[in-house]
Amino acid sequence: MQEVLEKKSIKNIDFNCDLAQAYGVYKNNQEFELLDYVSSVNISCGFHAGDPITIKEALLKAKEKNVAIGAHIGFNDIQGFGYRPVNLKEDELEALVVYQVGAIMSFAKAYGLSIEHVRPHGAMYKMAGEDFTYSTAIAKAIKKCSDWLVYYAPIGDITAKVGDYVNIQVAQELMLEKTYNEDLTIDYAIPDNTNNFDLIKRLQHLLHTSQIRNNLGGMNFADVNTIHFSNKYKNSMELIKDARRMITPAPINYINAKASGWVD
Repeated sequence: MQEVLEKKSIKNIDFNCDLAQAYGVYKNNQEFELLDYVSSVNISCGFHAGDPITIKEALLKAKEKNVAIGAHIGFNDIQGFGYRPVNLKEDELEALVVYQVGAIMSFAKAYGLSIEHVRPHGAMYKMAGEDFTYSTAIAKAIKKCSDWLVYYAPIGDITAKVGDYVNIQVAQELMLEKTYNEDLTIDYAIPDNTNNFDLIKRLQHLLHTSQIRNNLGGMNFADVNTIHFSNKYKNSMELIKDARRMITPAPINYINAKASGWVD
């Protein structure tokens, strides 16, 4: 008999998207269209994507829209857009993370801004969601940069355990178009679902019950703090507009401050 899960609605959630996903002459101005609908952005740091001019433009656009800013870290793989796994020792991974986070922190400071979170990209994101030791190394490197940074990582037990183990604030992230296994890792063998009707139904169910359907047809509790919206699909704008009609997102630190009573 399938376990009956208690329904628990989600009152506060963050919407995030990636910026500076360009390099040199390879531009992607479409990404700025999502800025009116998200509450936080992840700015590429120049390794898997991004260059100084692109990063500066993304920071100033984010400042104009008053959204929370984070560093979008990845492998040093412009040619593969950070989608190819790279085997690194822990000290090498730490250096890679600190270098990228430091770049965005300094860039932000130059324009009177500060960054609030760090989100891995591509192959690094996948590895962080499937390997506790690997995710722990990323979290430790982020914490070296600042105790106040939030680690945006794939939803699941690994991220929750890393948060407790490293004593770092984590934001568990869901991607609506992905299919999840029973342990809430992503089933990368199944193509992304880009049917807007299906995705909005999934979001609606999540917001009302804190549950998502897994790849075996069962339901899982999903302690979601943030939802990632990609701009690479034809229906990306339609999806995020529909999502905003259902709930108004807020940055993670604002949500936490509200819960603590620091803000109304």
